[in-house]
Amino acid sequence: MAAINGSEYIKRIDSLNSEVWIEGEQVRGKISEHPAFKGIMKSQSTLYDLQHKKSLKDIMTFVSPGTGNRIGTSFLLPRTKTDLKQRRLMIQEWAKTNAGMMGRSPDYMNTVLVSLVASIDLLKERENCFPEHILKFYEKAREQDWSFTHTFIDPQVNRSPFHIPNGDGEIIAAKIVDRNQDGIVIKGAKLLATQGGITDEILVYSSAGLIDNAYSYSFSIPSNTKGLRFLCRQPFNHRESSFDSPLGSRFEESDAIVVFDDVLVPWERVFHYDNIEVTDTLSKKGAYTQLALHQVVSRQVIKVEYILGVAQLMVDTINTGGYPHIREKIAEIIVALETMRAFLVASEAGAAVHNGFMLPDLNPLRAAISTFPRLYPRLTEILQLLGASGMVSIPTEKDFSSEIKEDLNLFLQSKTKNAKDRVRLFRLAWDTSMSEFGSRQTLYERYFFGDPIRLASTLYQMYDRDAYVKRVENQFLKE
Repeated sequence: MAAINGSEYIKRIDSLNSEVWIEGEQVRGKISEHPAFKGIMKSQSTLYDLQHKKSLKDIMTFVSPGTGNRIGTSFLLPRTKTDLKQRRLMIQEWAKTNAGMMGRSPDYMNTVLVSLVASIDLLKERENCFPEHILKFYEKAREQDWSFTHTFIDPQVNRSPFHIPNGDGEIIAAKIVDRNQDGIVIKGAKLLATQGGITDEILVYSSAGLIDNAYSYSFSIPSNTKGLRFLCRQPFNHRESSFDSPLGSRFEESDAIVVFDDVLVPWERVFHYDNIEVTDTLSKKGAYTQLALHQVVSRQVIKVEYILGVAQLMVDTINTGGYPHIREKIAEIIVALETMRAFLVASEAGAAVHNGFMLPDLNPLRAAISTFPRLYPRLTEILQLLGASGMVSIPTEKDFSSEIKEDLNLFLQSKTKNAKDRVRLFRLAWDTSMSEFGSRQTLYERYFFGDPIRLASTLYQMYDRDAYVKRVENQFLKE
């Protein structure tokens, strides 16, 4: 098989009939036709269709070393800087279709799988580890063009640093409850599977810092595995109209609690288990951080480009570009964009080979993810400030076809646009920065890679400053 198209993706997910619950009801029938999921699944199918656009063939796909078929670039194992560039160009082509709003588009999790392959040396000859399973699974996923969600966070029952999960005897956080000839059995729950229930597979792994082997594991299973349930939050796409909800109607990904009700994970699907040391090693020394951050920052650059475009359109539409404070705000977005681009370029320029794989320089990427959680809320605030009252003077599509349309056409026109087009633009800005969908995007970017203070602490601990300290001591503090 080769890179799939959009209709193949839709058909495959519909056929799974995974157990998905939303607003108190289990999804029945084709999930692609459910109001909460049809917008995002249609947008996702567009991504797969791009793999077959002739002008993008050499960016979106590459020749499989196993079959000779053209397969998705998100599965490309980077061996050279050219490979890294191709991965970035592919990521950004997909991100452009959704303004960078789809944080869990297939390239993110495919990158996570690629990072596991690039880290298999850390599992070799280690107890309860199966690096050969990772490689075999990756090759199958690559050739079948599987899509993934993932989960690794325990429920927020008690976030005290001294709390032991399930310490009161009740199983809440997902753990291994049995190991038998068929595989391991998982019971409990994990957070927070974005796109849960609308992917082929779910990749599950543990966070570092465990004290009990029962919580140490990594594996992947089909989304329709027996005993696996996705409990989705309230949807943020209440309107199907792309005029009323230009982003939410198309890019609302949904997030789910994942419940494992004595789920059997076959041994061939287990990558490691009962090994806390390996869980910590993968987190600290694996290729995940470099490759995943490269994907994330590539997408975030496109997101800032989009915000700059929306902001400038707002300024042009109501003719506010002559005011110094407006120019200052646009310049602030430009600085944010060029800052994120610089981090990305620096990471690729400083890339180096590790265990046969070309990995981007981690320092610029760590700096990027310490910066963006503070940048993004400010960027959405700027949209609010630019729009002011216009951000709430946004009648619906139905209003423009009703008896009051002439009033709207007269009183909501602007210097460069008629009333309907002006409102369409301001609804886009509203959905970016103020709607339920937009607010979730802001929260999402604040915590995409964890708490910003923890990220800053990691940067402090990991960044090598010795050479700079010695230079100051030797040049300026000695007689």
